Amino acid sequence: MSDNYRNIGKLVATFGLQGEMVLQHRLGKKTALKGLKAIFLEEKKGEMLPWFVESVREKGNEDVYIKLEGIDTKEAARRLAQKEVWVPEAEVAQFAGKSAPISLVGYHLWDGEKDLGEILEVFEQPHQILLRIDLDGKEALIPIHEETLRKVDKKGRKVFVELPDGLLDVYR
Repeated sequence: MSDNYRNIGKLVATFGLQGEMVLQHRLGKKTALKGLKAIFLEEKKGEMLPWFVESVREKGNEDVYIKLEGIDTKEAARRLAQKEVWVPEAEVAQFAGKSAPISLVGYHLWDGEKDLGEILEVFEQPHQILLRIDLDGKEALIPIHEETLRKVDKKGRKVFVELPDGLLDVYR
């Protein structure tokens, strides 16, 4: 997606009659998103439109209730349901938990001694995490799970993995 925005979750449902919605996020910690002024929704491919945040309140570990300016009815909220939610990349760190996979964006992925490239996006799946990198000019999705992950160097912003032989061959 856009290099300036990070996907933090999705508007999964409407709540009540006043236009409130449930935002299911991947920030890795309970949060009320304090200080978040706007979210961005992709209206057309590659076209981000800002929606100003009127209020946010905690719901659970992975959800918040969010109210956007100008969305005052359940019907208006329903039109935005199921949309992916993006925030400016610079703001993600202030909301994400330190151990949340989304916080690995911007780190470099290392297989042994070889720097494979910068982690551009993180996709969480039930049994693994996929890291999107640019590998020699091609988009590559690298699966990370307990067998492949060796260590995360937060200070050096590096993720060390031991990938199975041949995994990268499909991208070359």
